[in-house]
Amino acid sequence: MKIIKDPVHGYVEVEDYALALLDSPVLQRLRYIHQLGFSYLVYPGANHTRFEHSLGTMYLADVASRKFGLSDAERTLVTAAALLHDIGHGPFSHASEPILEQLLHRTHDDIEGIVHEQVGDVLRQYGIDPDEICAVVNGHHALSGIIHGDLDVDRMDYLLRDAYYTGAPYGTVDAHRLIRNMIRTDDGIVLDENGINAAESLLIARTLMRPTVYFHHVSRIGECMFHLAMLEHLQGKENGVAELVLHMDDPACMQVLRTSESPIARTLIEGMYRRRLYKRALYVGRDQVNTTAFLSGMTLEKSRSLAAAIANRAGIEDHTVLVDTPPFPREMSMGVRVKNRHTVVSFEELSPRMRTLNDTRFEQWRLGVYTLPEYRDMVAEAAADVLHVKKPSRQDTLF
Repeated sequence: MKIIKDPVHGYVEVEDYALALLDSPVLQRLRYIHQLGFSYLVYPGANHTRFEHSLGTMYLADVASRKFGLSDAERTLVTAAALLHDIGHGPFSHASEPILEQLLHRTHDDIEGIVHEQVGDVLRQYGIDPDEICAVVNGHHALSGIIHGDLDVDRMDYLLRDAYYTGAPYGTVDAHRLIRNMIRTDDGIVLDENGINAAESLLIARTLMRPTVYFHHVSRIGECMFHLAMLEHLQGKENGVAELVLHMDDPACMQVLRTSESPIARTLIEGMYRRRLYKRALYVGRDQVNTTAFLSGMTLEKSRSLAAAIANRAGIEDHTVLVDTPPFPREMSMGVRVKNRHTVVSFEELSPRMRTLNDTRFEQWRLGVYTLPEYRDMVAEAAADVLHVKKPSRQDTLF
């Protein structure tokens, strides 16, 4: 047993099996993966890592497991899965996810190969089945809801942690009250009615953190510059090279791009190091574009095609334009049911705020077109034509 001091949760007890996993190279790598990608370009304090988030998720998973009265074997399985749930992330966490999906056709949740190859022996040494770990992480296990659900400990930790390190006052979640009012049943997790306010605070935190932290335009610009640098560096190379780069940590990846054979990749990364970022030429909400074109998501390939069309219209080089089309927000729901003195009902029946929060999320969505400062005006005009952007109404111009 070892004690680790965590700035969010205080003193965290780490048992021998967890200590062995923490000391493995695959988890030590997470010390050098930014939790929030390029948000440090906005919030100087946002330098926390996937390592400490994994530790915090393990801690809350242990609290929940004890609350649910799980056996020692079940508790060990859940907490080990919580510790390992993010080992599939590429450099800069979610920033590399589109590259991972496009080039390697997998997501960060696909951890089977990493688990079996790199920590399988450690897990078996402590009587933990690697296949069960993967099932819990992928949401295909009876205990998955603890770390993979509407009220999961993963979300509780990252909201608390991200708010702490950015200083954004919106991520306050009463994790212990939530867990204390969660009831595990054969049909899943049920929330006692005393936990409704805590659950609502989690939903509100998710909603308010989106525009201020997770989808802040400067962070998105950093991601888009990173995506283009990666695509330029990997162009014409075999998948093995992409596999190698996407298994690197942040510093190693940035060094590869900084010394790339591609002058475009080098220029983009040097701009990020010096914080000479692209600027917004166009930044519009769902009322000004045909959102049906973005409902199914926009691949990097499609985004680059749009960027090329805009650059061609403006008479400038393709790499000087970036098109950012974040996933259109899915309707937020709370699949967890609520138990009161008489019956069990849906969360929405007792909480009228869900519709308001969903409307807010839809209004927060923005399509961004970014370019070098000297091209902003011409790119704004070209982008409006290519993307068929509607002019803002008189009412819009008042805000």
